[in-house]
Amino acid sequence: SPKRRRMARSALYRNAKCRMDTCWDFSRCPPHKPFRVYIHPNAEHTDTTLGPGPQSAAYTKILEALRRSGYLAERPEDACVLVLAVDTLDRDRLSPDYVSGAAQRIQALPLWSGDGTNHLVFNIYSGTWPDYAEELGFDTGRAVLAKASFSMDKFRPGFDISIPLFAKDHPQRGGRPGDLTANTFPAATANKYLLVFKGKRYLTGIGSETRNALYHLHNGDDIILTTTCKHGKSWKSHDDGRCQQDQQEFDK
Repeated sequence: SPKRRRMARSALYRNAKCRMDTCWDFSRCPPHKPFRVYIHPNAEHTDTTLGPGPQSAAYTKILEALRRSGYLAERPEDACVLVLAVDTLDRDRLSPDYVSGAAQRIQALPLWSGDGTNHLVFNIYSGTWPDYAEELGFDTGRAVLAKASFSMDKFRPGFDISIPLFAKDHPQRGGRPGDLTANTFPAATANKYLLVFKGKRYLTGIGSETRNALYHLHNGDDIILTTTCKHGKSWKSHDDGRCQQDQQEFDK
């Protein structure tokens, strides 16, 4: 109905303007109590046929890190921050880690309370090839969004959190503090490198012109940029003449 559409637009505008003082319930975070984080259990759904869905290895690592942090709350009423069991890291519909029906799964959570107040939602990939529009497939409401590759018009200053884009196989734990021994690229002494990147180079879509011009920064010394064009089904048709050379560097 027109009334419902007006209410939806009003909620969208209100949530887009969220700040900590307008969308966060500080009564859950009294200063005299220790800071705690609660993770939704897998079985906490009003509809017993609808669970949180599968969890990727990357999201499992995030939840495990929170459980090991010492801030975990056993009861939701003891927590300042609530974290979903629904994996929202990868919202690319072409990805094998994409969880379908995320909106329904999240809305089925009693603690979500319709708008996600005091929730922290994680996202690494949003949208799909070739434009990768920031479409999550569900409304984050009043929840804080911790997201990689945020655009300025979607980011809510003082509320949302911009996080690094990390590989799905990034190790959960390293060796000694500051010495991530499981990461072997690049294998060299500390402080040698100014910039290091190894990953995919998207040949088309938003930002491709900039991405395809960054190769000249690679000097093989203190700046290492190695990329591969091999992704998707049509990358060969967009080969810009550098893919073979880039792949040789990537495979070293």
